[in-house]
Amino acid sequence: MNANSDVQLPAVSVIMPVLNEERHLRGAVQAILAQEYAGEMEVVIALGPSTDRTDEIAAQLVAEDARVHTVPNPTGRTPAALNAAIKASRHPIVVRVDGHGMLSPNYIATAVRLLEETGAQNVGGIMHAEGENDWEHAVAAAMTSKIGVGNAAFHTGGQAAPAETVYLGVFRREALEQQGGYNEEFIRAQDWELNFRIREAGGLIWFSPELRVSYRPRPSVKALAKQYKDYGRWRHVVARYHEGSINLRYLAPPTAVCAIAAGILVGGLLTPWGFVVPGGYLAAIVAGSLPAGKGLPLKARLQIPVALATMHMSWGWGFLTSPRALARKVIASRRPAVLTSQ
Repeated sequence: MNANSDVQLPAVSVIMPVLNEERHLRGAVQAILAQEYAGEMEVVIALGPSTDRTDEIAAQLVAEDARVHTVPNPTGRTPAALNAAIKASRHPIVVRVDGHGMLSPNYIATAVRLLEETGAQNVGGIMHAEGENDWEHAVAAAMTSKIGVGNAAFHTGGQAAPAETVYLGVFRREALEQQGGYNEEFIRAQDWELNFRIREAGGLIWFSPELRVSYRPRPSVKALAKQYKDYGRWRHVVARYHEGSINLRYLAPPTAVCAIAAGILVGGLLTPWGFVVPGGYLAAIVAGSLPAGKGLPLKARLQIPVALATMHMSWGWGFLTSPRALARKVIASRRPAVLTSQ
């Protein structure tokens, strides 16, 4: 499918939740507007309460191109932003993009073709992490390596196939409306939770390496730790909310946290042999960082073990300390609000 096709292409709504995205927002929107797609398109930006120049940049984008619109998201929460943008949008295909994600030029055209070919309710591809400095290069290497994220195809790549979840996603609007949109109680893991409900209803989620979005990693150890702690915390909530949704890959980080803590305790109180476990983990991430950092500057390669340990330990700690009160609150809500497009 290309810009010269005689086939009537479906109109597309691109929805984008943003909060403090002055660094990347203009580039992300320009990558959308430059898509090699001949169908009608609109971009709906849901504006959270940013403290930087995000709102100013968004207003400039609206003034520059009639296809760009904004809606308010006073809560600042991602799922609320997504639902607000969906409600304000009007086209049958809904493309989710983040304010720091850069679509490849044929992303939308390829996604629309894959929806038609597979009959899927949602298609998505690779979250291609790319850094702009040594630390971000290190995080990107960690996020695209199997030692960092296991066998998650949307991080590491793989063959086109049905999937549990995909990065971001290109949806049929009816699938979103059938499920009532995103569950706004899920501050994190809302994509996984929504895709689980779509699959439970008989819908197909499809991964394809043809789809690629460039992603900008968190700019500091502290920011990365918070991101992955929240991921682990809310992934545990999904496990409580949806029985049978957990697998061994998700249990690896909390198991590692427990094993390392036990090893340090035993090593400090009983026998130095206890330090074998944390020492073995350190050796494993250092060894795993060598192939992950191939081609990167030395300063970036040296920081990959730090990024790996931050991701693993923060995710595991978040999973282990996820309060049951969160699950009770989510279960009480039980069903997202029904979406009605304009």
